[in-house]
Amino acid sequence: MTTRLLRLLTSLAALLLLALPVRAQVAEVDIITPHITDAHEIEIPWATWPTMHKVVHLPRWEPIHLPVIGDVDMSPTKHVVWMLIAALTICVLLIFAANAQARQTRTAGHAKGFAGGIEAMVLYIRNEVIIPNVGQHGNGFVPFLLTLFFFILFCNLWGIFPWGSTATGNIAVTATLALMTLIVVEIAGMRAQGSGYLSTIFYWNKDLPIALRIPMFVILSPIEFIGKLTKPFALAIRLFANMTAGHIVVLALIGMIFSFKSFASGAPFLMAVAINLLELFVAFLQAFIFTILTSVFIGQIREAHH
Repeated sequence: MTTRLLRLLTSLAALLLLALPVRAQVAEVDIITPHITDAHEIEIPWATWPTMHKVVHLPRWEPIHLPVIGDVDMSPTKHVVWMLIAALTICVLLIFAANAQARQTRTAGHAKGFAGGIEAMVLYIRNEVIIPNVGQHGNGFVPFLLTLFFFILFCNLWGIFPWGSTATGNIAVTATLALMTLIVVEIAGMRAQGSGYLSTIFYWNKDLPIALRIPMFVILSPIEFIGKLTKPFALAIRLFANMTAGHIVVLALIGMIFSFKSFASGAPFLMAVAINLLELFVAFLQAFIFTILTSVFIGQIREAHH
């Protein structure tokens, strides 16, 4: 009798699941792709079964018409919201840490606790990453590079949290960061070299005879120009690919549980937890790599010569 009752309840549950809309079924298991995909709505924690979240639709604005480009949609998206959240988090934490550091330095002579940790991180990035790679008079680039580091870091970290979203998993975001880096690098080269900046684009080796100088100019000048574009391209793709790959791996591992139709196999779950812990490390690592490579590019162009 008990066995028949269990079978009946199981059948009724299966029929109920089949009767649910497809969208509701997907929302229960689609817990990874919202972290990397952009949308005009955002999910927030909400005590509603079975989704346990509430979808908030973001405002839609009229597109702006530009003569050459056409209609441009400036409506906020999920990644825009999380970039604003990351920026706000940075402002709150760093202002709090700066005030605490100043207060503790006056009273105890040194910073401690959270303020001491932030101070140690900032000093390490400045003294061991930025200044050695940028070179002399590199203090002017410290604010930009530290802002770049913390912004990428917090965008990466917010993507790990439930209901969060990885803005750096959007190629448009990483491409914009790379484009800003390209502008800073080229302006740094112009200011440091003056008219000598042209030698970073046009290869003109005065040590060669004119018979070889002109062919080398024709062959190597396009390569020099392409080399300028490959640097930001590599920055954008590296950050985008690394932040997207972790979520895709977690999605594949969790999908194995649904494929097996059983939670008895704990290996996929444990591997997904391990990948999430690895992503925490990757969040710091990718912010560090982006910052150190930008510092290297600035230092190279400031000292470039042929």
